[in-house]
Formats: sequence, structure tokens, C-alpha cells
Amino acid sequence: MSERFFLTAPPHDGLATLQDDEARHLVRVVRAKIGDMIVVFDGTGCHWSARVSEIKRNKVLLDVEALPLDACVTAGPEVWLAIALPKGDRQKWMVEKLTELGVARLIPLQTLRGVAEATDNSQARMERVVIEACKQSGRNTLMDIAKSHSLSSLIESLPSGARLLIADPGGVPLAIDQAAIPAEQTLTPVVALIGPEGGFTQAELITADRAGARRVSLGSHLLRIETAAIALAAKLL
Repeated sequence: MSERFFLTAPPHDGLATLQDDEARHLVRVVRAKIGDMIVVFDGTGCHWSARVSEIKRNKVLLDVEALPLDACVTAGPEVWLAIALPKGDRQKWMVEKLTELGVARLIPLQTLRGVAEATDNSQARMERVVIEACKQSGRNTLMDIAKSHSLSSLIESLPSGARLLIADPGGVPLAIDQAAIPAEQTLTPVVALIGPEGGFTQAELITADRAGARRVSLGSHLLRIETAAIALAAKLL
């Protein structure tokens, strides 16, 4: 059985529990039975082989092998994307692809020309998309969906040494070799800012400039939000 399932809590003393949607999917869709082997992950970088030991209503108990299938570490620097979210299915598709690519954190960005707000419901939907994308792609660390920020509050909250980029059609073209992360910066995140399709305002660009952001262009065409996000992620990862 090759399907993967998400644990809301890591295994303890060789035992783990699948809850709610994950348990229902295993029992009703996959039709697992006691004794079947599956793969589980907890979103922190580890995954394990596990055997179904007991099936209850909305809950499946598992016996988990003592050692994970690989090391619980993620190599390389983290890439964070702060994005003025698109609406509807475009948002869902973007979150799915950024998860598959390996983006560490998505930060909904409040901008003057933005068209979608990051509500509690939308955050919950995005978090579920992240789990499903991890299950499908084999990724073992969840992409974090952060609380929304204004540009100024985001800049104030960034860790010291973070490398800041801002997508801007008038910026310097970002080539793959230019996106390489210097060795001394591998412990701090790269944070890329992506505005709405109406673009950042001049005041927002100036705020980013004053914070030391590098303006980068992704080509001669104007890109939709999700296209720009995926293009930037692919160059940085």
C-alpha cells in the first residue's frame, strides 16, 4: 500500500493515531484492513512505515516502526514567499505547486491593490491543500501558512540576515545563477515579495527599497500572481 497519511501528532512509543479525514480516507477510500502496511508522516521531515492495528469510528490506531525511513532534516536555506493572494481555485493551485516545489513558508501579504483577504477559513483551506500536496509529492515537511501581514509589519518581523527580494517588472532580471544562495546565508531565509496583478504601489516599492529589498524581474511579460510565485520559487529552490 503506497499511499501516505498525515499524523497530527508524532508517533510515541511506537504508536500513532490517524484522525478524522485521514482515518476516513484510509478506511472508506483505500479500504485498509487490520495488518495492512502504510506510510505516515508528521510534517516535521520524518516518515515511517506503520501497520494498521485497530480501526475505530473516525480513528485508526497504528503500530509504527521505531526508525524513520530517512533522516528528519531538510537541507538548504528556507524560501519564504509573501504573496498578495489570488482568488478561488487559483489560490488553491498556487499553494499546491509551491508545496510541491519545497517553499518553506507562505505569508499572505496585505497590499493596497490586493483582491483576496486571508481569513481564518481561507487559511484552513490552504493548510489542507498543503497536507494533500505533501501526501501526493512525497514531501515530509509541511509548508507553513503564516498569518497575513502588511508589508511594513512583515519587514519588521523578519529575522536578522534574511535576504529580501521583491518582484517588479522594472527590476533586474533574475537568472538562475543569480538566485544561488551564498554559503554564509544558508541559515537565514530568502524572502520574496509578490504583489497583486495591479502591482505594488510606488509607496510599497519604496518601503521595500528602504528595507534593502532587491527588485527582480521574471521576464518581459506581466505574470499572474500564481505564475510569478511559482517562477520565483523554481529559481530560488
